[in-house]
Amino acid sequence: VENLQKHIRKQIGLAHEFEKLLLSDERFKIIHEVLMGLVCFRLKGSNELNETLLKRINGNGKIHLVPSKIRDMYFLRLAICSKFTESEDIQFSWQEVQSLANDVLAEGRPGN
Repeated sequence: VENLQKHIRKQIGLAHEFEKLLLSDERFKIIHEVLMGLVCFRLKGSNELNETLLKRINGNGKIHLVPSKIRDMYFLRLAICSKFTESEDIQFSWQEVQSLANDVLAEGRPGN
């Protein structure tokens, strides 16, 4: 039981680490309270913008996020469930999300 508790607490801590990174960037919005190892978020903007971001993230094959939609709001979900996930993986995932969000947002600007 102790090892299971330790594993769950670690996942929750890593999810909150990713949440803090999202909150540090005003372009992102947390959709729901972070529960267990699940972080639900989106770029502020249209569903299409978020769909494009997800396609880029999953398309480059470095990390994988899962889409969801509630009441016509499309958002992305980061699920932390591996016992091998470490803080470095969260930082890497955040860098990927941020970098690809930069690309998607830049492409949507006039003149691009």
